[in-house]
Amino acid sequence: MIFGPTPLAQAVGAILAHTHRLPATVLKKGAVLDAPAIDALAAAGLDAVIAARLEPGDVPEDAAAARLAEALLAPGLDRTRAGTGRVNLTAARSGLLRVDAARVDALNQADESLTLGTLPDWSSVTAGEMVATIKVIPFAVPGAALAQAVTAGQGALALHPFTARRVGLVMTTLPGLKPSILAGTADVTRSRVEGLGGTFLPPVECPHDSASIAAALHALVGAGAEILLVAGASAVVDRRDVGPAGIVAAGGAIHHFGMPVDPGNLICLGAVGAIPALVLPGCARSPKLNGIDWVLARLFAGLPVTGTTLAAMGVGGLLKDTPTRPLPRAQATRPRPQVAAILLAAGRSSRMGPRHKLLVPGQDGIPMVARVADTLLATPLRPIIAVLGHRAPEVDAALGHRPVTRVHSSDYQSGLAASLRAGVAALPPGTQAVLVVLGDMPLVSPAIVARLIDAYDPDEGRLIVAPTFQGHLGNPVLWDRRFFAEILALTGDRGARALLDRHAEHVTTVAMEDDAVLRDIDTPEQLATLPAHLQPVC
Repeated sequence: MIFGPTPLAQAVGAILAHTHRLPATVLKKGAVLDAPAIDALAAAGLDAVIAARLEPGDVPEDAAAARLAEALLAPGLDRTRAGTGRVNLTAARSGLLRVDAARVDALNQADESLTLGTLPDWSSVTAGEMVATIKVIPFAVPGAALAQAVTAGQGALALHPFTARRVGLVMTTLPGLKPSILAGTADVTRSRVEGLGGTFLPPVECPHDSASIAAALHALVGAGAEILLVAGASAVVDRRDVGPAGIVAAGGAIHHFGMPVDPGNLICLGAVGAIPALVLPGCARSPKLNGIDWVLARLFAGLPVTGTTLAAMGVGGLLKDTPTRPLPRAQATRPRPQVAAILLAAGRSSRMGPRHKLLVPGQDGIPMVARVADTLLATPLRPIIAVLGHRAPEVDAALGHRPVTRVHSSDYQSGLAASLRAGVAALPPGTQAVLVVLGDMPLVSPAIVARLIDAYDPDEGRLIVAPTFQGHLGNPVLWDRRFFAEILALTGDRGARALLDRHAEHVTTVAMEDDAVLRDIDTPEQLATLPAHLQPVC
């Protein structure tokens, strides 16, 4: 790849290294320069630009990232589309991630232009969680370097999916032990088990002696337990203590006592027949990450847990008083970026004649605005805020009982900006981004919305996401929260389109396969172009 100052006469097909704001257009970093772009640069008085030109054998950044991602894919892993030289690998389902450090190192050493970052080996992950990211540093890489990295990285990642298992818990009691301690132990253990996708059987309480523990274990085995846990009223201090002795009395065996993970040192590993049986350390009563989480994750992933397994957990095993990743249950319930939707439904529909376009029903009787609301309700967008204005009671009635928040734009007649301001002002405080949707675009599908949401990545600078069709910018457009203040300052009837040019470096466009993103229905003639099932009943 040739990089540096490039005369415009040699720049056709080159990749622009920096964004140029020109009088008539904005040329973004990464744009491939064509003849109209060259003409626009020349008209602006430029005779050269900083650009990259590919040489024979070079592979463009997105193609290189995609090829590397395909080589790293394994059962249970998905990949995102390539963008700005990056592809993320995600877990298709919950499981335990294995990372071959030697293969990752070999890939990263193949060439400085290619990088792979992963979660730590043995990470518990949930469906949809990012497990690795590929980033191609320059605009293109030599084909030979890419081939070397592809070979080096194959087999670097594996996901062992969690299998639903039934878990039984025995809790022993001693005089003076508070019932709240037992209840807390059961609640924390249930959270761990259900966080891994398992079923928590009703816990069994019994006296703190080996015979009672053995009887309780037999009862849980009879109830279908596939993993047995013992939480003693008194912490286990020896492999011959009451808890381990209860496992032996149940016909089982103790395989290992202790592990190099703190908290979690005093775990006791055994089995009753083929069913794993663990005497829990005292720290298992706490929801904080400790050794039992590591052991349960391996058991749910169907991996063997032996004394050798436990002894190999020392590196990274110092969990005490250190920030670390949360429990699997916490991962499953932690909030994802909150993306809302604003459904603009306040306009006067002046070009549709006597009809209000948003109230026009299709063959199934569903009004246009309700059809657009149904599309949004079929996506993760929440909340959905409909901005009403002209003929608000009728539009409200058309939305019916759909779980859509209604707000009124008191000065909707002043233009589109008023409706935008009303919608943004109604967003909950935690909203991180919003998709602005026109109520007269019934052809926009949930799949289109999903692609726009997937392209949003504030960490990568993809703060504004807009769809295109054959190079034409369309709707809806997604906005990161950092632009809310500017939207609230808009006036007139131009909407937020002016902000796209102002913040061109933050705009990511997503090319769509049909023109749905360009088709807002304003006139009877446009209404007549809709598919038959969307045509109004005459």
